[in-house]
Amino acid sequence: MAPPRHAHVYLASQSPRRAQLLDLLGVAHRPLLPGADEDAEALEAERPGELPLDYVQRVTCAKLEAARARLRRRGLATAPIVCADTTVALGRRILGKPRDAADAAAMLAALSGRSHRVLTAVAVAAGRRTLQQTSVSHVRFAVLAPATVRRYVDSGEPMGKAGAYAIQGALAGWIAHIDGSHSGIMGLPMFETAQLLRQAGVAMAL
Repeated sequence: MAPPRHAHVYLASQSPRRAQLLDLLGVAHRPLLPGADEDAEALEAERPGELPLDYVQRVTCAKLEAARARLRRRGLATAPIVCADTTVALGRRILGKPRDAADAAAMLAALSGRSHRVLTAVAVAAGRRTLQQTSVSHVRFAVLAPATVRRYVDSGEPMGKAGAYAIQGALAGWIAHIDGSHSGIMGLPMFETAQLLRQAGVAMAL
């Protein structure tokens, strides 16, 4: 295997979970976040009839291109850029970040006692190349009582989370089964990410 060429990457994500997962891989990273002049939320807008897999891959690539432009505009030193997007899918239905508490409660009620998919696409800009992989996991919740949903929503944790929950949060005790990548459900699949970073020549712990 060729020796690593890059000592650090840029992480184009505000998610502290993604930063923590890169730390676990021993990858040095610097933030590359949208400025006030960018409408980052607009990149996550759904298109009519779009399937969850197509959606999460398209949004991730859009985020990566926006980050590439940001890097050039700010005149920063060249290094690989890491982007990711996570969505929850109930059948063909995309469950993104809840608009408000009522939307969060409705999502959790829909997930109660059922299995759903969590799709996380990760992309790495390595020079002119775009390297991408997608992790698909299956999660099954136990039946969630309305009072449980209400307390969880009142905690504020569902806001800003795809599907209105965080697997590493308070609702973890109600997850009956997982088939797939725990880190992918958190927002950055470590196996797939490590593969991409090795291809991009990034230094890692192992």
